[in-house]
Amino acid sequence: MVELSSYEALVLALGSLFFGLFLLVRAGGWVIDSAVHIALHRGVSPMVVGFTIVGFGTSFPELVVSVLANIQGAPGIALGNVIGSNIANILLILGFVALFTTLRVPRTPVLFFDLGFMVLCSLWLAVMLSGDYLGRFSAFLMLMALLGIVFLQFKRSQRSAEKDHGLEASKYQNDFSAFFFLILGLLSIAAGAEFLVKGAQLSASMAGVPDSVIALSIVALGTSLPELSTSIIAARRGQDAILIGNIIGSNVFNILMILGFSALIKPITAGSFSPELANFDVWLALAVAIVFSGIMMIFGKINRLTGFLFCIAYFAYNVYIYAASLA
Repeated sequence: MVELSSYEALVLALGSLFFGLFLLVRAGGWVIDSAVHIALHRGVSPMVVGFTIVGFGTSFPELVVSVLANIQGAPGIALGNVIGSNIANILLILGFVALFTTLRVPRTPVLFFDLGFMVLCSLWLAVMLSGDYLGRFSAFLMLMALLGIVFLQFKRSQRSAEKDHGLEASKYQNDFSAFFFLILGLLSIAAGAEFLVKGAQLSASMAGVPDSVIALSIVALGTSLPELSTSIIAARRGQDAILIGNIIGSNVFNILMILGFSALIKPITAGSFSPELANFDVWLALAVAIVFSGIMMIFGKINRLTGFLFCIAYFAYNVYIYAASLA
């Protein structure tokens, strides 16, 4: 067996990490496009598509990465990926898009409910992690809550007579093409997640950085890139409701679906992840969710100044977690 030098091992680890990111981004686009095509051709409104179908599609990379990481004995990556992605979705993605255009959404009871549910899920996660344990019963309740909110979203869509004609036509010509790229995208995401997890673990061990920090930053950013690309496309098309719905839905799916499935398969026990995740990062994610919800409920928009402050806050957070890990 050929032994690799430290330099060669690092190159392979980083190559695996970035190849995994590439697959996740590329395949995430296929999943989103095909899912939206299938949903819209069956009479589901774009707002519900943003919260549910697109929210699920953009969260799927986090799902595969977190489940694989937890199974392979790295729950810090699973938790850090979810918490880091939720922070990145609001501070980085919404902040970056808002630098170029003000995002506006009508302040309706539906928006208030969705924002409140996202904050409630974030609080639920913070409280559970304070006990340093996420077991199968809690995971089951999370999945049941997810099914309930998805059912409510579709029922709400059926009751609503509102039609959004601003959404551009699907890039797929027929259902066969959409289903083909949906399956291809899901398989590619699974492969990309495997490369990403392995590369992240090796890179963290060789650099002496905790895997939770890698997950909170690099892995979280990589698995959030589908949300970024979707948000940019939605903003360019003037679909602010789909954009905001996607971010809210993605954060909800990240907590309820990803950690629900992860812990249902293998409980996340005390001592298996960095205490900082439970003592600081998850509470920051809750604070970010509250600030975002408050801005949307009061003003109904995110302007360029808010977007700039969000981006600065995200940069400062990443500097802090790396500095703290090396201290």
